[in-house]
Amino acid sequence: MRVANRFAAGTALLVSLCVAVADSRQSVTYAQAAMVADKPFVIEYYYKVRWGDTDEFIRLYKKNHLPVLKKEMELGRILQLSMVGPRYHGTEDGRWDYRVTITWKNVGVTVDGFDTEALTKQLFPDQETFKREEQRRFEILLAHWDLPIVNLDLNK
Repeated sequence: MRVANRFAAGTALLVSLCVAVADSRQSVTYAQAAMVADKPFVIEYYYKVRWGDTDEFIRLYKKNHLPVLKKEMELGRILQLSMVGPRYHGTEDGRWDYRVTITWKNVGVTVDGFDTEALTKQLFPDQETFKREEQRRFEILLAHWDLPIVNLDLNK
C-alpha cells in the first residue's frame, strides 16, 4: 500500500471529522478527539481488473502485496485483513473483482509515513523482479479505489 493512498484516506477522514464537529456546533475536547483517533479505522480497497487477467492479478497480489500486509499485521498496524470477490457479475460500470477490507489500528497509522519500501526490500531482495511484477499488477487494473467506511448505529 502506498503512503500517498494512506495519506489521502487519513486526510479525508480527518477533514470529514472536522466538518462534522464544526457542523454539530459542539465543542470537542482533546480527550474526545484522541478517543476518535485511537479507534480502529476500516478501509475497503476495490480492484477492477481487465477481463481475462483476474487470475494473474490475484497471483501477483498474493505473491507481492499480501506479505507486506501480513508483516504490518505482525507489527500491530493492521488488526484485520480480508478479501472477497463477487459470486456473480454486475454491470460493467459498477463492476469490481476484488474487495480487500483492512481494519487499521487507528487512522494515525494510515498517515504516519510508515516506510513500506523498507519492508519490501526486506521481504523481496530481488527488487527488480518485485517492481516489475508490481508494475504488471497495476497495468492490468482498469480501476482501483479506496473507501474508508464507518459502522452506523441503526438504533439511534
